[in-house]
Amino acid sequence: MNDREPIGVIGAGWVGLVTAACFSELGHDVYVRDILQEKIDSLSRGEVPIYEPGLSEMLGRNSERLHYTLEMADLLPNAELLFCCVDTPPSYSGDADLSRVNRVVEEVGGSTDHALVMKSTVPVGTGRSIRRTANGAIGYVSNPEFLKEGSAVNDFMNPDRVVVGFEDSDDGFGERVAALYEPLDAPIVHTDVASAEMIKLASNAFLATKISFINEIANVSEELGANVDEVARGMGLDARIGPQFLRAGLGYGGSCFPKDVSALKQLAGNTGYHFQLLTSVIEVNELQKRRAIGKLQKHLGSLVGKEIALLGVAFKPNTDDIREATSLVLAGRLQSEGAHVRVYDPIASGRAGSLLGGARVAESALDAIDGADAVVLVTEWPEFRELDWEGDVKQKLRSPLVVDGRNFLDRELLTRAGYTYEGVGR
Repeated sequence: MNDREPIGVIGAGWVGLVTAACFSELGHDVYVRDILQEKIDSLSRGEVPIYEPGLSEMLGRNSERLHYTLEMADLLPNAELLFCCVDTPPSYSGDADLSRVNRVVEEVGGSTDHALVMKSTVPVGTGRSIRRTANGAIGYVSNPEFLKEGSAVNDFMNPDRVVVGFEDSDDGFGERVAALYEPLDAPIVHTDVASAEMIKLASNAFLATKISFINEIANVSEELGANVDEVARGMGLDARIGPQFLRAGLGYGGSCFPKDVSALKQLAGNTGYHFQLLTSVIEVNELQKRRAIGKLQKHLGSLVGKEIALLGVAFKPNTDDIREATSLVLAGRLQSEGAHVRVYDPIASGRAGSLLGGARVAESALDAIDGADAVVLVTEWPEFRELDWEGDVKQKLRSPLVVDGRNFLDRELLTRAGYTYEGVGR
């Protein structure tokens, strides 16, 4: 195999662009295909349509190795390994919608010279089904991604592990995919396709479970007078538990955890097995997003006519992704309670305008705060901690009430400055 094997990437979304950028950084020629003309045009001009730290710079410095196209016919003669990075959203039944994946399979056809390398998150059994549909003609490798939005480039280049799932009869495609990652010096898990597909779903479901668990502990801590930050610190020092994903807050969101947890629960249900634990994880997460409303009502009473400022729209910092974001739930619930909502996010405000109902999208954090009856910290962008809370912010607020949904702000500073402070699990 050529050490600089040409690679095809199908789908120029977040996963596809990070995959393309990082493989080009490793020296490979990468052919990127998408079906949206405006996306291909903007990428060809050097304009990146999504926000991800380091991505634009990496694409720019490897531009000579990156080729963008609308046509699958431009990929097939140039690359034998075709990384499938298309979306697999939930369908009305709760199952993953594989229509985009199926279209890719149809376009690749029955070529024995090509392998579909699946990075899209798909149900366990998808690889087996695709091979059966193609009568075993096309190669198939499961290579799930474990990228975190906001640190995806670093996650790809410095992975905890690389999972490559393939069958013994795959004509060497699995080993070729594994070889692409050898320069990263990371453990490579060689396994069968179904196990690789399950590793992806199980990993995200477990992390979501840790988040819901610590949020439950936070809620009990509030009632019993414990501090969840201290509880999490003490728990996390246990090597069997670890500190990761033990931060209490307003729940998880984004494009992966909600979809993957629900998909695994649905997949289990399709076999007749009731996944009770994941049912509880989902329920806890949905209720957690709404707890901020009760904290506002505790201090303000009825929210009818109240002005509430939400700081943060993206589901987490360093991304413009608002899928399943807590801000959308809070804005909707607050407006249902009769409140007037204004929001600000340094990156994601523009994406959320059409999804926020009658909420006003402010031009700055201080604009959102001006005249508000309360502030809810939704996304822990560093600039929110650096605001002049003792001066400008307090002067602009109608009443000094802060609900810190991420335990991110300086509680002692705010309390000394005369704020009523509500955190999570404190």
